[in-house]
Formats: sequence, C-alpha cells, structure tokens
Amino acid sequence: MHRVSALALLLLLLSVATDASVHTYSGDKFADKGNAFVVHGGSEGIYSSAPNHNDTSSAANGDSYIRFERITFRRNKDFTNFSSLPIQAVVFEVEDRETIGGSAYGGQRAVCCTSDLAKLGVCTEGQVIHRPSAENSDWPKVFGVSFEMDEDVAALPLKSIEITKTGMYNLYFIHCDPRLKEIVVEGKTVWKNPSGYLPGRMAPMKIFYQFMSFAFVFLGIFWFSQYARSWKDVFPLQNCITVVITLGMFEMALWYFDYAEFNETGVRPMGTTIWAVTFGTVKRTVARMVILMVSMGYGVVRPTLGGLTSKVVMLGGTFFLASEVLELVENVGAVSDLSGKARLFLVLPSAVLDVFFILWIFTSLSATLNKLQARRMLVKLDIYRKFTNALAVAVIVSVGWICYELYFKSKDIYNENWQNAWVIPAFWQVLSFSLLCVICVLWAPSQNSTRYAYRDDGSEEFDRDETTLTLIKPSPISKEVRSLPDDRSVQGNNGISNGDLEEDKTE
Repeated sequence: MHRVSALALLLLLLSVATDASVHTYSGDKFADKGNAFVVHGGSEGIYSSAPNHNDTSSAANGDSYIRFERITFRRNKDFTNFSSLPIQAVVFEVEDRETIGGSAYGGQRAVCCTSDLAKLGVCTEGQVIHRPSAENSDWPKVFGVSFEMDEDVAALPLKSIEITKTGMYNLYFIHCDPRLKEIVVEGKTVWKNPSGYLPGRMAPMKIFYQFMSFAFVFLGIFWFSQYARSWKDVFPLQNCITVVITLGMFEMALWYFDYAEFNETGVRPMGTTIWAVTFGTVKRTVARMVILMVSMGYGVVRPTLGGLTSKVVMLGGTFFLASEVLELVENVGAVSDLSGKARLFLVLPSAVLDVFFILWIFTSLSATLNKLQARRMLVKLDIYRKFTNALAVAVIVSVGWICYELYFKSKDIYNENWQNAWVIPAFWQVLSFSLLCVICVLWAPSQNSTRYAYRDDGSEEFDRDETTLTLIKPSPISKEVRSLPDDRSVQGNNGISNGDLEEDKTE
C-alpha cells in the first residue's frame, strides 16, 4: 500500500510543469486575502545587473531582469457586462514590503485602497495601495490592465524590469474588484541573474557541486587505487564502501549538470533532477545501512547479520521511500520553498527514521565494543573506538547545526538572508563526505586488510547479538539454545563451543 501511494505521488509530480526561473501560470486562480484578491507570481533572490553588461544572447551576459511575457487575465463570459477595476502586477524588493498596503487612522491594514483612505487623498479607491521606496522612488513597480465592457480577456503589456539592486524580489498579481468572479491568470515571467537563470539562492550550489564532484573524484582515485593493489585481500565491507563512493560520484555529477542546464535555459531539466535525487537517496540509504552493519560487526567480527538482515533491509527500504518522496517534492520543478505544513509532513518521517538509525547504530556499537574488549581483540578494538569517536563527533555536530538551522530560519521569515541560505544544504553534504573519508581511511584496502576482517577459524566467533532496539521484535530462540548454560568455558582460541559455531553460521 505504501509503495502504491509513493508511486502515485511520483506520477503526480511528473505531471506538474517543471518551471523554475521561467515561471509559468496556467489558469492560476486569485485567492481572497483580506480586502484583495491575490496570485503569488514568484519570489527569487536576484543580483543587480553588472555595470558593463551586454546584450548578447548568452545567459551569462551580466544582465538582470524580470520580464513579463504574454500575461493575460481571463474572466467568465457570463460576467463581461461591466468594465472592471484594474488588475495590477506588483513587484517589490522584500525590504520595501512596508510600502505596500496601509490603514486609515491606525486601523486594520489593507492592500486595496478603501473609501476612507481615498478621502485622505493617499490612494485611488479600488487600486493597490503603494508608496515610493525611501531608497528608490521608482520602486515598487505597479502596473496593470482593466477589462473593458464585453471583454473576457485582458492582456498586460510586454514589460521588462531591470534589476539595479541586489535583493529578494516578490511578484504578486492583485485586483480589488469583487465583481470579477473566477478570474485566472495565464502566461509566464522570466527571472534572470547576471550569471544566468539560476535563482540567486541556488547559484552558489552549482559551484559547490562542481567542487564536490572533484572531491569525490580524488577520494575515488585514492580508494580504487588501494582496491586495485590489494584486490585479493578485499572483504565484503570494503565492497559496500566502494558502492557508496560510486553512488556519490554519480550524485555530485548529476546535481552539477542539473544546475548547469537550469542556469542556461531557465527551465529545470526534470529527468536530470529525478536521477540526481534518486542517486542521492540511494547513496544516503546505503551509507546508513553500511554504518549500521559495521556497528554490528558485519564482515569484521561476524560473517553475517543472521536474523537481523531482513530488519536492516526493511528499515533501509522505508527510509529510501520517505527520503525519495521528500527530495522529489523539494527539487523537481521547485523554486519557492514549500509551505510549512507540507514540508513538516514530509520531513517528519525521514527525521524519525534517522533517529531510529542513530539509536540502533550506537546500541550495536556498544555491544560490539564490549565483546571486542572481552575477547581482547586489540587491533579491531582500536579501529572500532576510532570509528565510534568519528560517529559521536558527527552526531554532535549535526545536532548543533540543526539548532543553528532552526535559529536561522526563525530569524529569516522574509528570506532576507537568501545569499547565505545555500550553506545549510551544503553543510550536510560536507559532513557526510567527511564521515565517508574517515571510514575510507579506517578500512582502506591493503595487504593487512585481513587483520580487520572476520576469520572463519572459530577464533573470533561472537555470541548471538541482541542489539536490536525494543521497537524491533527479536527472533525467537529455540529450546535447545535456551537450555544452554550462561557461563561458557573458553578453551584456547575457541571462544565458544562447536554447537554455537554451527548455529551462528546457519543464521
């Protein structure tokens, strides 16, 4: 049932127009907001035009603008027997937000000019209230068009607004005429930065993913060279790490190409975005499962996970579905942030599963460290302690960054700090890459890799692991195993009896 729901949501996403810096309006309806009727046309961070920009056809020509192309308003033909009040496009920089709207005698703030305000001579009744910006009297930009008698379509004139000041710009289509029923807006607007069509807060991500692509290439060269030299001594855990590195290389390259094409055309390439999201989600899922298996001692102190395999796979599969849906909704064809409720609804499942992974990982690590210390396997104990310290640092840093992220977003209600917003998603990529580098150093393929690998000679057998959390039902224990005495004798290098060895191998 969950798979069907996820597939349905994916198909819904694919059917949505993937607009980005080219914002398309396909019959968008006006919503009632106070005494006005509003359609949100877009919000983007835009850098000011370069002083010496040229008029070449290249996307990176240094020019910044918001261009209105074929914007039309359509009303029901049954309501065309009157000339309407104007339908206006309002463009303003977020710092000038107080210049839109007003109130009479300190009363409730209104967007549309009321009769009381009109009597004061500060606006024209039936139009949007706006005052000139203190910094630039030409802003905000307000212009519009009215329906004439018997007209069912009204078109805004073609217009291009040059951006001469860096800021977060907002576009709203607003009308104040309650007689205009079922009116819709159609057409598109094009938003451009000096370096291309990427929105201002996304532009640094193109450079970041280019840097991360090179970082993964260097890590891959190190890892694959070690792998090739010592391929005869490679054990299963190192094969899992190889898969994670390969997925990371593909993910970074796909994200770079996604942003590069987006920057050139203004339309986000849906196929590339979906592939980048999917490779990233698979990488994160496999990475978490690998860390969990390492914590349980897989490939190092035990040959298999036994009855825990299905539970690890189930947790990984659930995490993949939750993360894939979240990332698709956030990235496929999206520029503006999701509404708070929608984002919270999608983030919560992934966050809960992440917490579950962390609890299970540290529970398993604690059990593995205790057993290594009891068996006096000093080499493996040392490497597991380093691994535990790296994980603990990563978790502490993550919690600190989450607190900072919440603080950052609570203080930036109007996206005024959009130029620094790219650091938040970039940090998580850097943190995961750093942890991957630590794992690669600790378990790098070498001629001595067998020192860290599980040896099937009976000298390193572990008792049955009880490292599952209480939310996971443990496998039933047979009567024969339950009847064994708790205190087992240790004879030479054989840590357990032959019967226990056979049971562990058959799990």
